[in-house]
Amino acid sequence: MWASRPSGRSWRQWREVPHDLVKWWVAYRWFRVLAKDGTWQRIHDGLHARVRNEEGRAAGPTACALDSQSAQSAEGGESISFDKFKHCRGRKRHLAADTLGFLCARQVTGAGTSDRTAGREVLAEARRRHPDLALAWADGGYANAVDNSLIAWAMENTGIEVVVVKRTDDVKGFRVLPRRWVIERTNAWISAHRRMAREYERLVECSEAMIDLAMIDVMAARLAGGRPWRHWRDMIPAPSVT
Repeated sequence: MWASRPSGRSWRQWREVPHDLVKWWVAYRWFRVLAKDGTWQRIHDGLHARVRNEEGRAAGPTACALDSQSAQSAEGGESISFDKFKHCRGRKRHLAADTLGFLCARQVTGAGTSDRTAGREVLAEARRRHPDLALAWADGGYANAVDNSLIAWAMENTGIEVVVVKRTDDVKGFRVLPRRWVIERTNAWISAHRRMAREYERLVECSEAMIDLAMIDVMAARLAGGRPWRHWRDMIPAPSVT
């Protein structure tokens, strides 16, 4: 199990798996098998319920926040497109996180996919995995004056009320927005893993499995009393001075 996932926050390449474990291609094969049969997702959901109980919450969330993050592709592969708003060629990670910042659902698409289109798939998956979900906060990319059909679709097909949290036009500079900051912190947790800083996977299936593994690492560290928000650069020891 240890060899079939990248190691820690450094997340080494598959060919750098320690030679005293297994061959790299064996570890990669098991990673693909565990991703395909849903093992990584089941581990994620089990840890999700446990960490919520540790925080004094019910195992199943009732509210979530939506957001997306475009990641530059380093290898190419399937579902690669260009995000004209972020000027990024790669993939886009669509996430739904509960009020603690832990994932309820995730979808990976081409970077050119709009939030409104992928938001429907994310909400449907979140509802399937967490039947008690009834409320979702989103930004203006999901529903705005041009197209707000996602609000009606979500209520009709999933029973989830979508509430758009917008920043006021008279505010300049950075400002923490209610509920939105939680999902932004989730993006930071995932990006803190070296393998997730860019889009290195050639397959969408592997990219989604890597998101699950990143959050498994965060939740396992939380349950163990660790510090899941440490950046991988902070874990590199400083050079000794002689």
